[in-house]
Amino acid sequence: MNLNIENKYFVVGGAGSGFGKAIAEQLASEGAIVLAISRTVEKLVLLKDKFPNNIDLLCGDIMNPIIQQKIIDWCTKKTISGIVFNASGPPAGGVNDVNMEMWDSAWKTLVRWKIDLTYKIMPIFKKQKYGRLLFIESVSVKEPIKNLVLSNSLRPAIVGFVKSLSQEVARIGITANVLAPGYHSTGAMERLFVKKSELEKITFEEAKLAFEREVPVGEMGKPEEMASLACWLLSPLSRYVTGQTITHDGGMVKSIFG
Repeated sequence: MNLNIENKYFVVGGAGSGFGKAIAEQLASEGAIVLAISRTVEKLVLLKDKFPNNIDLLCGDIMNPIIQQKIIDWCTKKTISGIVFNASGPPAGGVNDVNMEMWDSAWKTLVRWKIDLTYKIMPIFKKQKYGRLLFIESVSVKEPIKNLVLSNSLRPAIVGFVKSLSQEVARIGITANVLAPGYHSTGAMERLFVKKSELEKITFEEAKLAFEREVPVGEMGKPEEMASLACWLLSPLSRYVTGQTITHDGGMVKSIFG
């Protein structure tokens, strides 16, 4: 399928690993030009080496206002097609494992920076009457995950923000959607395996198998599988899809509207 994104410009956060890397790689393989953002320069260099003509690098924390201004500076020199809001999540833990300092930090890492960057980039999208905003969240916005109270509580705020935003900008060619991944082979999941193994006094592999048993398809998803869906949502072909929270979870969410 031709996604019609060749030579189109995109911004991808968290491009050094996991979902961000997979999305950046698939966009680049389709001929798009990607501003890849990561805090780890070595990971960005590897990405650049793989797609030398399609990757621009920005090393830094996408949550940092200085880095966000560099993103906007890059976007103002292009006709930007879309942006992927993606960064690392908060630490694992139940209600009794977290304190108010951790709640305040999670607000900043899960919610505040995304809204801030949205406000900064929207004037560009409105001026060109086109744009794709894609937020990578978690299946926890539809079904809480054990020992992830910070994610369970705060990620839904972005779902509400995206739904509200989508209603206001749909008529001018701008879409906003959420991807809510379930259990995938990423570093974030490995941290959950470690947490479960510590709490239940089991091995890392036993913890991994316990998570996989919760998934109807019986195994972890692959970041590149979800990346293909992300690239479609970032393309012109997704014009009629906005304000949606789409799970990619191997059938894990049991509700009718999962």
